[in-house]
Amino acid sequence: MNKIISKEHFSEKVFKLEIEAPLIARSRKAGHFVIVRVGEKGERMPLTIAAADTVRGTITLVVQEVGLSSTRLCELNEGDYITDVVGPLGQATHIENFGTVVCAGGGVGVAPMLPIVQALKAAGNRVIAVLAGRSKELIILEKEMRESADEVIIMTDDGSYGRKGLVTEGVEEVIKREKVNKCFAIGPAIMMKFVCLLTKKYEIPTDVSLNTIMVDGTGMCGACRITIGGKTKFVCVDGPEFDGHQVDFDEMLKRMGAFKSIEREEMHKLEEDESCKAAPEPTQEVDEKSRNAAWRLELRKAMKPKERTAIPRVEMNELDPEYRSHSRKEEVNQGLTEEQALTEAKRCLDCANPGCMEGCPVGIDIPRFIKNIERGEILEAAKTLKETSALPAVCGRVCPQEKQCESKCIHLKMKEKPVAIGYLERFAADYERESGQISVPEIKEKNGIKIAVIGSGPAGLSFAGDMAKYGYDVTVFEALHEIGGVLKYGIPEFRLPNKVVDVEIDNLAKMGVNFIKDCIIGKTISVEQLEEEGFKGVFVASGAGLPNFMNIPGENSINILSSNEYLTRVNLMDAASEDSDTPVPFGRNVAVIGGGNTAMDSVRTARRLGAERAMIIYRRSEEEMPARIEEVKHAKEEGVEFLTLHNPIEYIADEQGKVKQVILQKMELGEPDASGRRSPVAIPGATETIDIDLAIVSVGVSPNPIVPSSIPGLEMGRKGTIAVNENMQSSIPTIYAGGDIVRGGATVILAMGDGRKAAASMHEQLSK
Repeated sequence: MNKIISKEHFSEKVFKLEIEAPLIARSRKAGHFVIVRVGEKGERMPLTIAAADTVRGTITLVVQEVGLSSTRLCELNEGDYITDVVGPLGQATHIENFGTVVCAGGGVGVAPMLPIVQALKAAGNRVIAVLAGRSKELIILEKEMRESADEVIIMTDDGSYGRKGLVTEGVEEVIKREKVNKCFAIGPAIMMKFVCLLTKKYEIPTDVSLNTIMVDGTGMCGACRITIGGKTKFVCVDGPEFDGHQVDFDEMLKRMGAFKSIEREEMHKLEEDESCKAAPEPTQEVDEKSRNAAWRLELRKAMKPKERTAIPRVEMNELDPEYRSHSRKEEVNQGLTEEQALTEAKRCLDCANPGCMEGCPVGIDIPRFIKNIERGEILEAAKTLKETSALPAVCGRVCPQEKQCESKCIHLKMKEKPVAIGYLERFAADYERESGQISVPEIKEKNGIKIAVIGSGPAGLSFAGDMAKYGYDVTVFEALHEIGGVLKYGIPEFRLPNKVVDVEIDNLAKMGVNFIKDCIIGKTISVEQLEEEGFKGVFVASGAGLPNFMNIPGENSINILSSNEYLTRVNLMDAASEDSDTPVPFGRNVAVIGGGNTAMDSVRTARRLGAERAMIIYRRSEEEMPARIEEVKHAKEEGVEFLTLHNPIEYIADEQGKVKQVILQKMELGEPDASGRRSPVAIPGATETIDIDLAIVSVGVSPNPIVPSSIPGLEMGRKGTIAVNENMQSSIPTIYAGGDIVRGGATVILAMGDGRKAAASMHEQLSK
């Protein structure tokens, strides 16, 4: 949390806040912004940094009460704490000696303009500032501007101060009297639009700073996307400053109004504090681990293999489809009863050479944990899982066991269904959590060596857990305000409850892992600074946070979201709850584009948020879908419609810019492509138009560039991934990487496997 050091009242609804944020102050440059969140249910709000004091360790923000979130921030007083302040974000302003520069600031846009004016002046420019506001009370930072610029022109709409008129009139006055080489404009979008129309007429290069709707601020969700020169850009990572003559302001203005009606309705709501419960103390139990231990020999003798294989595979207990399709947070899979688990465990033959372990990316001793369940030692089974897995309750729910451990089960060779390894893993982990006897893995003596982990998703948490076991002092740096990465923002609670993830994270904290939230490596602090602070190794697990879009006509219409944005709003920000400040569109006719697990999560979420028609639109057939079979089954049971062999080619919006229809190209399957799946081929002339009011694009993600682009000399792979060797080591010996930032897209368990491999390799290197 960040303390408010001072608060100054500029006008009725405009305030200047000096906030304690030493890391941000040290790294901030002109043009950077931060993401601010007030309250545990607060919305993530972008605000440009107006000033920074590295000696005091503070940053200055100028905030105007506009909506619910900015009002909550302005209600805080000196000495109060802001829940989250993360940054600095975005690209810094490009500063050089242009010559004569006009800086046009409107309203609170004057605040972020001030550091730009100061930087331009320091670079040798002649700087003329044009400040505009509706009235005298809304002209801010005039004294500071006069101290920094060569000339200041004041314009007010009502003529109460300076000259009466618009900011464009002041800018044009300067252009007509002397040669202007460059213009900067910051303020309301409509103001920047007309400044750009003016300067384009005079052929003066103009940069604008855009403050669009954002959720995460790191490029993960795509909410801030805009069209620049006909191409889609993300304001948070590509901007916030762009060539104003290339900005599609009309589209931007429509997108910025997407949640206006919701925000008006939500202004009366009060935030509620979340409470946390302490995890219970661990138990200490020890048992023999060998397959030839007496207890396992006795179990194998107790039943013949034919008796074991004759037992039918257990079926998961599930909520009723009609009921669950309207229940947003209740978990669909209810887990096994103890009787079911004990019976299913008997199906395991306790093979001498267990193929299931070969299929497990984190190397769980699968037969041993299952045999512990069979003999009723369920807490011991949970301890076995934790020896190699930092997240057993998570993996038991979301990992594709049918493609990994269960695909290697010997039962398949006998034409029988495999042992339900995933169900049993979940059962053991849940049993331990519900018993209150949560164990902590054995930790070696602390060695005093500091290790940094960038990202708290499955790869980062797995790595952190193993390094803690080795005795290292591990710190995990997370960009968001919650620990868990994709486990929190990407996977809905009806598949993976937050309370389950929180217990796994609490266990890592008990192992000595430190967690720092709201800290973006590469922005708030650099890898070089981590090394200066004594960190001897760095593991990059920042994920693949940039959503892909199809770049088809109309894709930037209102109510077309990436799956990252949609799920982040609903899962991380709890936007569908009445007490959340974050808005989310509720569609009646919802189209989800894609066929993976994220697409299934999105379409099933849409059903729970009231969609009458929720559709999966996928360009291949159902057989080629990468989603888990169970997820497809659940979606169908919940009333989701599958339009396979269809591909969007254009969106059509209404006069307000909101999507109302999608044109689909009908497809057929051709020859297999590099992935082994048959390629979709368009059927000439075969299209279909359907009515929609919400589209969610789930066609993959790309690696987030913030961390790798901040590390000089780091070798990159294809499509922006970090290049690593077989030990997950990068081209810089002290930096390792794993998960989506290396693979471009990975399952939870594959990311965890990367984390374990990297931990073993780094430990070996540091032990030499």
